[in-house]
Amino acid sequence: MPRRRTLSDEQLLAMVLALIQAEGPDAATFAAVAKASGLSGSTLVQRFATKAAMLRAALLHAWDRLDTETARLARTVPKTPEGAIALLVGLSQDYGDNAAAYGEGLLVLREDFRDPVLRARGAAWGTALTAAIAQCLGSAKAPETMARLMLSQWQGSLTWWGFSAEGPVATYVETELRRFLAALKS
Repeated sequence: MPRRRTLSDEQLLAMVLALIQAEGPDAATFAAVAKASGLSGSTLVQRFATKAAMLRAALLHAWDRLDTETARLARTVPKTPEGAIALLVGLSQDYGDNAAAYGEGLLVLREDFRDPVLRARGAAWGTALTAAIAQCLGSAKAPETMARLMLSQWQGSLTWWGFSAEGPVATYVETELRRFLAALKS
């Protein structure tokens, strides 16, 4: 009779993801995850087979969470330029006010670029996010193009905030997105 799982897949993937976010993707070894989870290394090998498969599973779990949060925010924000700003500020909150955490997130992004399955998830999320922002910018000329430009501005503002760490990330992103929209109107 098989042993009962002491941790659900979701709980275990959340632990792996927390380890990745705290120490980087290279730190997510079977030994480190075994220590953090209390499971044996052989149990982890049975569940995932390889470290690469465990990393992929954890990052797919992260994409699932991001998809869910993006959809939630897209449903709740007004379909206006202000709503587009609110959606993107909401998606920026995961970094808190810790620029180093944002930097660690870039290491995770590296893993997404390396793996074709994860890269496809990122592309799908980008398509969904573009559509959500375009809905908010619906009255603008070429809303999908404007949405892509706004997303580029958003990502750029996160990067510049990471270098300067000037105040809370939400305030910085909101200010930069307001400047962007004001420049488009002029």
